[in-house]
Amino acid sequence: MASIGSLLSAFFKKESSVLGIDIGSSAIKIVQIKKKHGKAFLETYGELALGPYAGIEVGRSTNMPGDKMIQAVKDILREAKTTTISSGVALPLSSSLITFISIPYVPEKQVGNVVAIEARKYIPVPLSEVLLDWSIVPREDAYSTSENTPPEKQGYDVLVVAIHNEYLTSYQNIVTGSGLVPSFYEIEIFSCVRAVVDPGVGTTMVIDMGARSTKLYIVERGVLRSSHIINRGGQDITLALSKALSISVIEAENMKRVYGLKGGPEYKELTEIITLNLDYVFYEANSALLSYQKKYAKNISKVILTGGGVLLKGFTDIAKISFQTDVIYADPFGKLETPAFLTEEFAQAGPEFAVAIGAALRKLSELE
Repeated sequence: MASIGSLLSAFFKKESSVLGIDIGSSAIKIVQIKKKHGKAFLETYGELALGPYAGIEVGRSTNMPGDKMIQAVKDILREAKTTTISSGVALPLSSSLITFISIPYVPEKQVGNVVAIEARKYIPVPLSEVLLDWSIVPREDAYSTSENTPPEKQGYDVLVVAIHNEYLTSYQNIVTGSGLVPSFYEIEIFSCVRAVVDPGVGTTMVIDMGARSTKLYIVERGVLRSSHIINRGGQDITLALSKALSISVIEAENMKRVYGLKGGPEYKELTEIITLNLDYVFYEANSALLSYQKKYAKNISKVILTGGGVLLKGFTDIAKISFQTDVIYADPFGKLETPAFLTEEFAQAGPEFAVAIGAALRKLSELE
């Protein structure tokens, strides 16, 4: 699907435009933005389902060879009428390992060595086979504490990210083979948080439901505190409907999108099947949330919904019941200047484009 947002590109010059690329399991999303008068302006955007390239239905997750992925990226760039090759790329969370570790205090220049030693306990392959990155996370007690506490008693909380060299190389081949020039690759979790969570707010949980899985991120004051993957996503609902109702996958996907949980009494079985699948996701999410609350003695202030799976009709209603707190849809387009006459479309499309917008915003910041 090429977005009508591509029509916007003619109104902008090519210089200093940047692309954010989100390579998902079921679709590729791209966003092109430009800084103008100190603000990020949307130039064009687009989404392309990968199912047809793999010979399966729209909405299904795929595992395609590199040459087909290159063709898909080229197609969406052409259809969206992008005008730049300068880009940043978000990679699937499933391609990485993210963990949090605590290490004792050492001089700052030695932290990297200590992190590498500790990371071996969590990474199941030799460190020579992965790209390892890390950052120090502000300690919980640092918000309220203790200027008098000696540093040797404080230590560090560290966020560790690792991606296998083979995964990274395969994505690099896809992106460069498509004619793009990326300056970074980052795990989608960081792109998503950048686009949907405002720094400085209280504790927030982001639920990102894709085709293959649902990701949970707990963020405090703009800092990632916890992440969790639930191995159930939008395609699982579609496949369950297809099997239970003895209909094709395409019919099941269409029914899910048209009616969701709002089909009324005549679609009682449809509602029950969807609810059953969502109950599993929310049960797992609440378990992760309770674990976080127990560890840090803090409650979340809101839940932000993102990813194509959360656009299911009635999703917010059942989410509010499950989490008993404020539940809102992500509005990543709200961080961009966009035409007023497309406001409603952007509000509906926002959850699907959070990762691409987050990558584009990071790329744009590199120009400052």
